[in-house]
Amino acid sequence: MTVRQRKDHATDTTEERSMDIVDTHCHVISDDVARYPRAPIGGKQSGWATTRPVTADGMAERMDGAGIGRAVLVQATTAYGYDNSYVLDSTARRPDRFIAVGTVDPLRPDAADNLEAVTGEGGLSGVRLFTSGSTVPTQGEWFAAPETFPFWERAGALGVTVCLQMRLGPATEQLHALLRRFPTVRVLLDHMGYPDIAASPADAATEVAKLAVHPGLHLKLTHRNLERLHDAGKEANDFLSPVLTAFGANRIAWGSNLPAAEQSLPELVALARGVLAEVPEPERREIFAGTARRLYPGLGG
Repeated sequence: MTVRQRKDHATDTTEERSMDIVDTHCHVISDDVARYPRAPIGGKQSGWATTRPVTADGMAERMDGAGIGRAVLVQATTAYGYDNSYVLDSTARRPDRFIAVGTVDPLRPDAADNLEAVTGEGGLSGVRLFTSGSTVPTQGEWFAAPETFPFWERAGALGVTVCLQMRLGPATEQLHALLRRFPTVRVLLDHMGYPDIAASPADAATEVAKLAVHPGLHLKLTHRNLERLHDAGKEANDFLSPVLTAFGANRIAWGSNLPAAEQSLPELVALARGVLAEVPEPERREIFAGTARRLYPGLGG
């Protein structure tokens, strides 16, 4: 069944204006380098953090202009590494707009206890493992090493959502093995694991849809995927329909990736609306907010 066949009615502009939107993936960079020194994982700061940084106050202003009520401040790992001070301080200043997801190291000897400490009252609403990215070009498979098992077990017990920044392909089997071992852990796969939609939307869909057998796995849909789907035109449905069928919209959450994404926040919202225009309205509401609010109770219901 295609997305178009599943659509209830044409996109309504009034409905769009009233739609609840939560941005599950944006980054903030402080302009106070002395208070928040740079310590990027990989030893190299990402280009966007240098050329187009956005402060927390600037993010709130951009959210107002884009009709976004709440946002998840995901640690800018390529700027601050494991120092989550800025996302935590920003959330403490604006709890009405932000919650924080910070980067942690599951290989440290006290990783399980540390997870419980940093996600306690007033702490992080979720955590992120950064295994691949602009400053870590080689996909690390350490996230599934036996040394991390206490961390994953505690994450499941605490009900903490773990964002996983990784690339499907080299480490896909490790991901399958990990999710089989810890089926109750909620994992949110950043950028859907970067499936190669440009090469073949259908093949990319097959790769992603196979992961749906793991009930705790959720997908984060960002501009990294949406740009490729926009470029694919009608073939975008070859990816969207199988993935939506396999996972359900209630396991997919939208994130802008601002300011790593070069577009403005209203443009990124418009990109997502355009690509998802043929998806039924109830499912769009899940992708734009419903899934996020279940993954992060601190956002409110």
